[in-house]
Amino acid sequence: MKKILIKNATLITMTNEPPFVGDILLDGDIIAEIGREINLPAGEAGEIIDGTDMAALPGLINAHQHTPMSLLRGFSDDLKLMDWLEQKMQPAEERMTPEDIYWGAKLSMAEMIRSGTTAFADMYMHMNEIAAAVEESGMRASLTRGLVFTVPDGGRRMTEALDLIERWSGAADGRITTMLGPHSPYLVPPEPLGEIIKLAEKRDLPVHIHLAETREEVMQIREKYRMTPTEYLHHAGLFEKCHVLLAHSVHLNRRDIGRLSGMRGGVSHNPVSNLKLGCGIAPVSELLEQGITVGLGTDGAGSAATVDMFEEIRAAAWLQKLDYGDPTRLSARQALGMATRESAALLGLQQEVGTLEVGRKADLILISLNKPHLQPVHNLESLLVYSANGADVDTTIVNGKVLMRARRLLTIDEEELFRQVRTRAQRIVEGI
Repeated sequence: MKKILIKNATLITMTNEPPFVGDILLDGDIIAEIGREINLPAGEAGEIIDGTDMAALPGLINAHQHTPMSLLRGFSDDLKLMDWLEQKMQPAEERMTPEDIYWGAKLSMAEMIRSGTTAFADMYMHMNEIAAAVEESGMRASLTRGLVFTVPDGGRRMTEALDLIERWSGAADGRITTMLGPHSPYLVPPEPLGEIIKLAEKRDLPVHIHLAETREEVMQIREKYRMTPTEYLHHAGLFEKCHVLLAHSVHLNRRDIGRLSGMRGGVSHNPVSNLKLGCGIAPVSELLEQGITVGLGTDGAGSAATVDMFEEIRAAAWLQKLDYGDPTRLSARQALGMATRESAALLGLQQEVGTLEVGRKADLILISLNKPHLQPVHNLESLLVYSANGADVDTTIVNGKVLMRARRLLTIDEEELFRQVRTRAQRIVEGI
């Protein structure tokens, strides 16, 4: 891979350094140099990208996704979560073929690349197809086969989960990592949950699980086990023994938050999906006060409608301000950090991505500031959080490879993608 030199961009490194105008040199998949002025040595080959009037920042990281659900975007809106799930989502998902999964995942990846997301955590089925789409698209991903134990399947899901881990961990030039994925407390009884925790601890595998997304889940676990969902997982030893990515975590009481304190991993806050499904507002401020890492995710497009992380950044900040009646809650810089540094930590990638630093992986985006809604620039971080959207992303780079330049995707054929998803989506939902 040739060197890439980005010149004269306004750099938001997401370290303690304030934004400044400078250059970034990428050498293969690594950030080789960051400074006020960098030049390629005479006679050395490399691509130069003019970053004038652009902001450069770490690629956004979507900490909780179900990529193939892009095929179900707009199919089941304005329903309660369990009605949404049981009446619409599950019947549609039962009709999905492995090829449908591949194209649905690729549709989400196209949207993510276009809106500045460079890495994501995914939980679904037919994960080999999703992994193949990740490899082809050039994105970075943590992949998880969702595990449900309330219906008999002869161990098929667990076999698929282990196959994913064996086949794809470290694949695609190291861009793919894997986790174990017990779906949620209400779909994973104590015995299989204990077995998953033992396996995760033995093999040093992170665990990706939904937690306390709805009041109904809290009531269900309370009636069955006389515990909160968080207490149920704590009692099983999950937080003590494993790195954990907790999706949603909306309905937590103070004792629940205390049980999460000191855990490895943290919470993926998914504000847009939670808003749209009427699930509630996660206690992000309290989690942060207890030192718990909180990242950001979109959930699937079947619920959130979009996987544009700028929507999540803005919603996260607004919700905490509204919930507390306090405009100082969750500052713009904190919200931006949740979508970069903190989400990287949830994926276990905090030493590789999430900040612009020498030696880190070359995952970054350029945002064009020459737009009416992004002028004037008084505080660049506030501007990006409260005014920018995914369509403002000009260039997306992952592992030192340019995936989008001047708004043109370079690794995905959009014409073929749209042709595939239109016919497949129509077949999947017909008659439901």
